[in-house]
Amino acid sequence: MRSPFLYFAGDLLSETELIAASLDGHLVRLGEGFVPADTVETAALRAASIGPFLGDDAAATHASAAWILGACDEPPVRHSIQRCVAHRTRQRLDHRYRYRDPRVEDADLLRLGGLAVTTPTRTAADLAREEDEDAGVLLCGLARAHPGVLALAADWFLARGKMPGKRPALRLLARCQEEVTRYTS
Repeated sequence: MRSPFLYFAGDLLSETELIAASLDGHLVRLGEGFVPADTVETAALRAASIGPFLGDDAAATHASAAWILGACDEPPVRHSIQRCVAHRTRQRLDHRYRYRDPRVEDADLLRLGGLAVTTPTRTAADLAREEDEDAGVLLCGLARAHPGVLALAADWFLARGKMPGKRPALRLLARCQEEVTRYTS
């Protein structure tokens, strides 16, 4: 069920009308949609705001999931989505998101705004394996929003066998844990 506070271009109003309402101060952009300016921004609303990308067969992952879960204030420039159903889906091509085909298991998902999002633990694990300088910043933000998530992500890695990027990910999680501990003490 879609939020009554979320407006997408083409539903009731055109993109031009939504932008005009935002210039007038009535609406603000959130993800791929617009919400009333005084709406409280929740994780469920953030998830629903990228609903046009996700549908029922994909989940928000990596930086998109981190944004939804409160690790940062601004959405990523390019969203990350990943298949979350057993069957393969048609190839998704769009410059606004990066699609990954390996399936995210149900145990690593939660539902927010009626859509699938990776859990904080899985999001931290995914970010730790990214070869991106923003991953550390997002990990620290995720750790502040969800205390204890870095230790849970390390446990997530240790519960699995060999996998690419596991050792560097564990080192990054340890560095982020030190940094978060230093700034919260």
